[in-house]
Amino acid sequence: MDRIDFSKRGCSFEGIPNALYREKAAIIRAQTSRKSRKARCPFFDFVSANVGEHGISYPQSVLKKAFSLATSDAKVYRPDPQGQLVARLAIQQYYEQEGVSIPADQIVLTPGTSISYQYLFQLLANPGEEILCPTPTYPLFDSIATLCDVKISHYRLAPLNRWQIDFDHLKSKISTKTRAIVLISPHNPTGAVATKEEIRQLCDIAKEHCLPVILDEVFAPFLFQASRLPRPVETDAPLVFTLNGISKMLSLPGMKIGWIGVSGEKILVRRSLKILKGISDSFLPVNEMANFALPTLLHEGASFIKICRSQIKRRFAMAMSILNQSSELSFIPPEGGFYVAVQMNDPKANDDKVALELLRKEKILVHPGYFYDLPPRYLVFATVANPTLIRENLTRMVNFIKTSPNNKEENR
Repeated sequence: MDRIDFSKRGCSFEGIPNALYREKAAIIRAQTSRKSRKARCPFFDFVSANVGEHGISYPQSVLKKAFSLATSDAKVYRPDPQGQLVARLAIQQYYEQEGVSIPADQIVLTPGTSISYQYLFQLLANPGEEILCPTPTYPLFDSIATLCDVKISHYRLAPLNRWQIDFDHLKSKISTKTRAIVLISPHNPTGAVATKEEIRQLCDIAKEHCLPVILDEVFAPFLFQASRLPRPVETDAPLVFTLNGISKMLSLPGMKIGWIGVSGEKILVRRSLKILKGISDSFLPVNEMANFALPTLLHEGASFIKICRSQIKRRFAMAMSILNQSSELSFIPPEGGFYVAVQMNDPKANDDKVALELLRKEKILVHPGYFYDLPPRYLVFATVANPTLIRENLTRMVNFIKTSPNNKEENR
């Protein structure tokens, strides 16, 4: 054998940086090569949604307490592929407080929502079959689908008076290969929150075609308009998988705790859980300390969620007040989540070039809309930074778009 060949699946993860991230790397290299190195980041990362980097942190005293208690409980390793019962009971209680019933024995813990998707794609689809996801979309799905050897098909969110499900398009995308429908609410990056009527229609379609519904609700605590999140679990859909975790909810992404709640027809729920436990048992990937810390984190984190929600709303309002004064940008106000997608009104504007020039000239990192399959001329950024930083950098961004004459060319 003359050489080692890697799989096509593996080679798709080599990750060749695009022009925007090559520029970002160049800025960082230039900064770190200077003799007089500054501690501050050489650019403003307007796409970071890690609120811990923006002054909102889960209370350290509660973290210490949670892990102090967990140390004793996790002393002897007795893993449960479904997740420790005390953790699942804490999640059940969280949903009860939301007015939703997801029993502890219908919950499977995972090391985060990304792995939850991988479990479900493996559970539901054979190689070459399809998972139906919304577009605009988040690039993560393509990567997970590649790992699972399944395909992603897209149904459209239409930018009308709000971002809403195009049901005619959704129905047209269902084929004999479709194995599940993904609903993300609040949606990333548009901030759309599915209404009760939209969920009813989607679940009616799922029931008609015998398709499971996967609800990704990781941004559920952060609603700007509705007081409560409508959920497919409250319908008669045949099978619903509810995905969440503490990454966004408690600003603890490094804890790597997520879950899948399984609801619907008893026979389908029972078989789903049996297979999911079998998949999880192959790796037993969820940290035991995190399992036993979760009850304390969720119970004593209720006040933190309220504080975090209030802070996010305040920062979101600051961004909206600046955008509302701009004649160069149009947008549909997000209904929840951490992101906003804005469209440049100039029909000749090029989102890719504007994002690159913003980074080069203003040292502001935003994403061009095509990263998310948005229509032309969109830019995407987060609204979770300190209000002062939002005001300063969003004002600079708006002024740059207004005054720069060199960001126009044929779009892709």
